[in-house]
Amino acid sequence: MEGRLKMHSTIPTIKIHLVPVDNTNLATYLSVGVQSYREHYLHLWENEDPTPYISNGLTKDVVQRELEDPNNLHFLINHDTATVGILKLVKDCSIDEIPKEEALKAEKIYLLQEHSGKGFGKQVLHFIEDFAKALKKKMVWLDTMQKGNPILFYQKNGYVIKRESEVVLPGAKPSEKAMWILTKNL
Repeated sequence: MEGRLKMHSTIPTIKIHLVPVDNTNLATYLSVGVQSYREHYLHLWENEDPTPYISNGLTKDVVQRELEDPNNLHFLINHDTATVGILKLVKDCSIDEIPKEEALKAEKIYLLQEHSGKGFGKQVLHFIEDFAKALKKKMVWLDTMQKGNPILFYQKNGYVIKRESEVVLPGAKPSEKAMWILTKNL
């Protein structure tokens, strides 16, 4: 038993670090964001064409505008020298009865498919929650598709279903529009 514990304790933890996005790394943010979105979410869109989503949130013009608003925070999720995903947070974002001063929204958490299942998502959630606590937030919220594995991942990490929502962009398949809004009290 002692040998097994010792052996287990020598396994290194794979660490990520988050890098704020600015004009010097915006192209990487957009490239990784579009690639990871396409890898995970084509099935949501008629003809597997996610253009409505990408043109609404992952273009240079849109993200540059968002970068000018201090309420929007964009990050590259890096491991070693590789960018493995992206993150977008909205610092002050109300949800239903919860005022914006008390709630932070995790709007985009996208990992490249080859880096999914390695523990990076859990580390990103810890970062988000610690960041929200530092801002004196009482809650983190996000939305996720009702179908698929993400809902199970978030629930395993302490998020609870608040209510239903849906994709409102044109071109989403009616059978795939259903979403959950999830919250986690801090």
